[in-house]
Amino acid sequence: MKPGLDTMREVCRILGNPEERVRAIHVAGTNGKGAVCAMLDACLFAGGFRTGRYTSPHLVKLNERFFLDGAPVSDEKLEKYANKVSACLGDLEPTFFEALTAVAFLLYADESPDFSVLETGLGGRLDATNVCRPQLSVITRIGLDHCDWLGDTVEKIAFEKSGIIKPGVPVVLGRNAPEVVAVVKARAAELGAPFRYAPDMADESEIPSGFSLAGSFNRENAVTAIAALKVLSADPAAQGLLRGLSRVVWPGRFQRIGRFIIDGAHNPPAARALAAALESETDPSETLLIAGFCGDKDIDETLRILRPRVASAIAVRTNNPRSLAPEELVVRMRNVGMEAVCAESLKDALAMSQTTQGISRILICGSLFLAGEALAALGGYPWGSVRFDPAEKLRV
Repeated sequence: MKPGLDTMREVCRILGNPEERVRAIHVAGTNGKGAVCAMLDACLFAGGFRTGRYTSPHLVKLNERFFLDGAPVSDEKLEKYANKVSACLGDLEPTFFEALTAVAFLLYADESPDFSVLETGLGGRLDATNVCRPQLSVITRIGLDHCDWLGDTVEKIAFEKSGIIKPGVPVVLGRNAPEVVAVVKARAAELGAPFRYAPDMADESEIPSGFSLAGSFNRENAVTAIAALKVLSADPAAQGLLRGLSRVVWPGRFQRIGRFIIDGAHNPPAARALAAALESETDPSETLLIAGFCGDKDIDETLRILRPRVASAIAVRTNNPRSLAPEELVVRMRNVGMEAVCAESLKDALAMSQTTQGISRILICGSLFLAGEALAALGGYPWGSVRFDPAEKLRV
């Protein structure tokens, strides 16, 4: 990672500044930003608009990051634009995310959808996506995460996230703590950007009964999305946009597959939202946790939040070089009071879960990388078949 926009701006210049031709909705936040992107994409597409969507990370296949008209782009189209970017780089050495962001700008500039929903990768002010010129900025719930990069208080992190606000461009802020609202509102005033607070513009009663995503936190995200749609359209319900909320596909976020719940929660704010959703869903005495984390997260606090909602746990390694070793994770689980064992892989943990007595619910969380592995293993990946290290047939 190389914070700063100089490289990204130079890459865009060489490519002919495609970011200037992208009609963007720019979304930042600590938690919920990807879900809000998925909701906006689905709603605008349901309303008859052509849409693009760029999010990260991917769960299984790189194509998931690049949506066009409601579906991941094809391998052929992705390779075409990746080759175009690669051929222009010369001596430049962009990061992986910068290169993919350039692919997204070039793709959506050429395809020219009516709206391209762009999710920041990390922060906002210095994020590679922040060279875009959006027609709307959206900021979701902000909490403590990536503190080494963004600051150790919610005010500092809010300042970084509010870096996506542009002069004169409306900004919608999702429900947040008063100190976050103050920071974002002040930044919007400095730039003459119309400020809109989502809870003042919309409420859960406007969410259609067929809303396709589970979890109370996704209802909060839906309110933020509805508020954003109201900025874009005088009456999104009448225009048919809100029916898109019954068609949203956002896998790996409180996703049920039989007796499994798969969620990408990897930090304390997400863990609190997950715990609240679990409170009405599961009996803690019958719930097994399978978890794996990247080592740079606030793992101890995340585990403390989840501990009352589970009976026992299995620590695993995620499919990421930054993964915490299961031997270390199991110690941390026990330190917060969990009855825990470790497994070297998700495959091993799933096999162990099949023979654990008294368990009616299995929660898999701690990393989106782990969520992607679980979706592939359990047959819950929504965009075509994928191969996974095959295990015995699982009872889901």
